[in-house]
Order: sequence, then structure tokens, then C-alpha cells
Amino acid sequence: MSSRVLVTGGAGFIGSHLVDRLACDGHDVAVLDNLSTGRRENLADAGNRVDFIEGDIRDLEAVRSAAEGVDVVFHQAALPSVPRSIQAPADSHAVNATGTLNVLIAARDAGVRRVIYASSSSVYGDSPELPKREGMATAPLSPYAVSKLTAELYCRVFTHVYALETVALRYFNVFGPRQDPNSAYAAVIPKFAGVLIEGGVPRIDGDGEQTRSFAFVQDVVDANVRAATAEGAPGESFNIAGTERISINELDRTLRDLVPNASTEPAVHGDPRPGDVRHSYADLSKARDLLGYDARTPFNEGLRKTVEWLSAR
Repeated sequence: MSSRVLVTGGAGFIGSHLVDRLACDGHDVAVLDNLSTGRRENLADAGNRVDFIEGDIRDLEAVRSAAEGVDVVFHQAALPSVPRSIQAPADSHAVNATGTLNVLIAARDAGVRRVIYASSSSVYGDSPELPKREGMATAPLSPYAVSKLTAELYCRVFTHVYALETVALRYFNVFGPRQDPNSAYAAVIPKFAGVLIEGGVPRIDGDGEQTRSFAFVQDVVDANVRAATAEGAPGESFNIAGTERISINELDRTLRDLVPNASTEPAVHGDPRPGDVRHSYADLSKARDLLGYDARTPFNEGLRKTVEWLSAR
């Protein structure tokens, strides 16, 4: 059944893919985005099926207006990046924590049925225990991680106190087309691929043996759609990740195989990043059981699609 839905940060990387899916599924889609990192061209595929609202989640009245008549809010808007949060912790808190509180207040007051919140695997910190399970103690290592966990806790409280259904999805290193390779805070896959496409060599922070569970963006979109209707999901947090554990050195090697005429010079290694997590690997049992989620896109297939998109830009 179609309904009106709101995607905050809907002009961004993940948000725009989610908008495409929701519009394709027949929903009336509103997007709230301040275009600080999002781009209007990311919404080109959705065309006139989207009601675009330029506004900021730090502005409660703007969020209230956008939430009117909405059934589900997909809250993707955030100020990403661990390094950026270390440089400007107040900015991360204002957007990620206070901004999310504004979304929850507006959703509660507008009678929204459910809010799907984009949380982060960074909330686990650097515990040596693998795989990461939702019931583990959280131990954030950066202001970004603190802000995402704070917002997640607000979600649970709003479910408990106000009976607003909320679901937190803890994303593990999402990648895919539309992810900006040129930002100073670019994620590792578009950053490395962009450098290799231009004939350069990647710079790896640390020894490169740190590992990640990369999640292809279309699988993350599927998790959001499932979370909007899953019966046992409200008040819960879920890991959303790939099934493979990939080291950064392995990522470098795989990208070189996919990028035509990539340099054969070895990557340059630098110091580890402050606040970075050594190993990140997800247990997906809870998401499988309650959401019906699984990572259906093999890592190499998702990587190939990403390289193709970056090469065509």
C-alpha cells in the first residue's frame, strides 16, 4: 500500500537511492535536505515524483512542516565522517544528535507511524569481540560515534515514552554509485577508486590490515524498506552490513583488478587515523530474523558497479 513518506538527507548518497526505490514502489515521497553534502542531480531518476524541500534538520519548524501528513520518516540526514567530527565536534552533535531529536519531536507531533534512523557501526568502538552483535556494550571512540549513539538512544526513548515506533539501522561502511570521491572526508572505496582511475596510487592509513564489512547501497535501501513494516522491529537496533570481511589492503588489490590500466605502484602507507576502529564485522542474525534482511549483492559485484559509475562521471 502506498503512503506519503519523508526522507531526510534524500539528496545524498544513500538517501537518493532510497528515494528512487520508494518512488518506484509508488509512494508519495518528500525529501528534506539542506544540500550541504547532497545534490539535486542525485534525484534526477525520481523526476517529478518527489516533493523536494530545501531545509535543515537543525531547524525544528522546517522539520515540522516536512513531517505533516507523513506515515514513515526515513531519517538519513547526518554530518558524516569520524575525522570531521574530531575537528568540529559541536557541528557533529548539532546535526546528528540535536537534528535527530528535532526529527523525533516533529514525527511525534505529526502522528508519524514509524521513524527509521540511520545509525552507525561506530557505536561499537574498538572492542576486540567479533562479530559485532547488537547486544554488545557500546564504546564510541569519536564525537561522530557519540552523536550517532545519542540519537539512537533518543529513538528508543521516544518509542518507550511516546509510543512512536522507531528502528535504528547500524550501517557498516556503505558504498556504491553516487558516493562522492572528491570530498575531503570521502569514504575509502570511492576515494581509492577515484585515485586509481586518475592514474594515482591510494594512501592507506596504517598498515592496511584493518577490516570492514562493506555493504552495497542497494542492500541498505532494502533494509530500510523492510524496517518500515517489520512487526518486531520498533524500539530495536539492527546491524546492516555485508557478509564478507575485507581488509583495506585486499580492497586496494581488488580495485586494481577492476580499474583498467591501474597503477602497479604500491600504495603509500601513513599513520593510523585518530578514532578509527581496527576491525568491524557484523553478526546479521537479528536483521535476518526480524527484518528478513540479507546482503544479497556480492562484494566484487558491488565494487564493479561502483567503479563503472565513477569511471563514467
